[in-house]
Amino acid sequence: MAEGRDIAITATVLVCCLLLHCDTSHAGTYTVGGAKGWTLNVVGWHYGRSFKAGDILVFNYNPAAHDVVSVNRVGYNTCTVPRGASKVYHTGKDEIKLVRGLNFFICSVPGHCQSGMKIAITAI
Repeated sequence: MAEGRDIAITATVLVCCLLLHCDTSHAGTYTVGGAKGWTLNVVGWHYGRSFKAGDILVFNYNPAAHDVVSVNRVGYNTCTVPRGASKVYHTGKDEIKLVRGLNFFICSVPGHCQSGMKIAITAI
């Protein structure tokens, strides 16, 4: 009887490991701006790439000079941080998980967004 229980426990652990592997194997990790990182004129960095909900964007930058703000479409189009912006990141090595649909990010330092430090990503 104990032998049967051991087999059941082993099978359960294997299934859990397999499910965890399947869940994470489809998520991609992308460094925004490539080797240059999150900087001015990064607006077209994502062209030609496909993103899925759950993918991770890595924003590398100098936190004394920049930040990353998750905004809505209006904030993105006007380069402003609307009241209640979902999140302001400022570590210099931020990892942000994409949600399904549109994801908008800008730098809120005056003039940076207007100089192309913004991206709009559609995750399917």
